[in-house]
Amino acid sequence: MLYLVIKAAISGVIVAIVSEVAKRYPGFGALIASLPLVSVLGMIWLWNDKPDVPNMAAHVQATFWFVLPSLPMFLLIPWLLKQGVSFWLALMLGCLLTIALYLTMVAAAPRFSLKL
Repeated sequence: MLYLVIKAAISGVIVAIVSEVAKRYPGFGALIASLPLVSVLGMIWLWNDKPDVPNMAAHVQATFWFVLPSLPMFLLIPWLLKQGVSFWLALMLGCLLTIALYLTMVAAAPRFSLKL
């Protein structure tokens, strides 16, 4: 249980750092947010819990393929905001786009012999 609390605390601190830095320096906050910190931490936690090479390789490869459908959200949200769409609606539409693209990725992956 303590291990779970430590993992959650470290992950939460990263999110807090990003939001605090972005208040003053939006670009630097974006740089920190764009780092694959969650992925790296996830790999560390997974390896610590289950040091299994095939499992880790499958996890990292699937992470790569799931990053791709999330990227358009980062183009859609700022575009919507500049068009006068409210933040919450833009965020919701960006999330819905990402969900749709994730579902598309899951459906298309077998056609390309990708195991997700």
